[in-house]
Amino acid sequence: MNVNKTFDAIVVGAGPSGNAAAYTMAKAGLKVLQIERGEYPGSKNVQGAILYADALERIIPDFRDDAPLERHIIEQRMWVLDDDSFVGSHFRSENYNKPPYNRYTIIRAQFDKWFSSKVREAGALLICETTVQNLIMDGDQVVGVRCDREAGDVFADVVILADGVNSTLARKAGFHPEIKAGNVALAVKEILFMPEELIQQRFNIKGDEGVVIEMVGKITDGMMGTGFLYTNKDSLTIGVGCMLSDFKKNEHKTSPYQLLEHMKRHPSIAPMIQGGEMKEYCAHLIPEGGFFAIPKVYGNGWMIVGDSGGFVNAVHREGSNLAMTTGRLAAETVINAKATKQPFTQATLKAYQRALDDSFVMKDLKKYRDMPKVFHENPQFFTTYPELINQAARTMVTVDNVDKKTKERQIFSSFRQTRSITGLVGDAYKLWRAIR
Repeated sequence: MNVNKTFDAIVVGAGPSGNAAAYTMAKAGLKVLQIERGEYPGSKNVQGAILYADALERIIPDFRDDAPLERHIIEQRMWVLDDDSFVGSHFRSENYNKPPYNRYTIIRAQFDKWFSSKVREAGALLICETTVQNLIMDGDQVVGVRCDREAGDVFADVVILADGVNSTLARKAGFHPEIKAGNVALAVKEILFMPEELIQQRFNIKGDEGVVIEMVGKITDGMMGTGFLYTNKDSLTIGVGCMLSDFKKNEHKTSPYQLLEHMKRHPSIAPMIQGGEMKEYCAHLIPEGGFFAIPKVYGNGWMIVGDSGGFVNAVHREGSNLAMTTGRLAAETVINAKATKQPFTQATLKAYQRALDDSFVMKDLKKYRDMPKVFHENPQFFTTYPELINQAARTMVTVDNVDKKTKERQIFSSFRQTRSITGLVGDAYKLWRAIR
């Protein structure tokens, strides 16, 4: 492959953040090289995901015309599960059934491939099946990348790293240390094929309407984590993720796949996925350290975007939303620097950090900065409280010869005996601190 050796910008990675950065810069007329180690963009991503329309609309306003979207989401469910029941809340709105739709389910392999096609249409050069081995330095300034295969050494004014949660390049260059097991979750997902008509019946939807269920409780075997179930057009995405450090110290030695199998057998989940044929299975890392775990994301000639920078919203799981936003903001920083003929030094690229700070990205991460620590250090939120909440619901709903006042006293007594008044007050404060 004959690759021109000099570019305005090099983007390493072709996921949502890398594509957002490459597209935005190429659309503005910059000479952009994008390097992807997979066979093609999306080849390493088999899982389903949630796409938040606003982030992509700011990059490609007419994306709905041809993007491979599965279902637009009209209903959000939140479940707290014990071993054989759940207490939950549903929010379903006809407003979400009116275009332009707010959220969609997608299949990442299809979506990343489509997004990459838009990047190439905008004028960027993409090379695949190529690994960036090292960053090329001139003193403390990044001036290019060293690749395997025919690409060799390629130079640019700036390099944007979008190479995943455990960015090898950033680590090799000393931009951030090895990611800690307590700052990353390991999630496992399956895509289960199911006829479209059956999905619509089971989830009370029609046409391209979709439902998302997010779950916490006993399904994570005492570990900090969540489960989820998404409706695609003719399949379901189901998965569960827990902190990698919790997997290491779990007393039952539960493997991620065992955790998912146990979750699928839960009496409240099994009927919804019954008859589904597994098409794909994957495991992947998700940054979960939150605000305090985000490394420095800019320097002399380089910026970090997406999962590589730890950008995930701990509350809404807005991975693709934050990823694309960080990619766009990094690209706009490059475009502005190029337009004003500023050198691509740390002082110039600090504008990227300022843009992040002014956006919802850092504002939300800062708001929920204590959440990872609070939940990681208090497993009762994933074990004891799901049991107490479900027991309380069962007590109140069961019709027997006991009056409601007595039942209320029984419920309060069970909470007090299990956690004590001091424990309940302390846990309430911790929960308030996590979501305040």
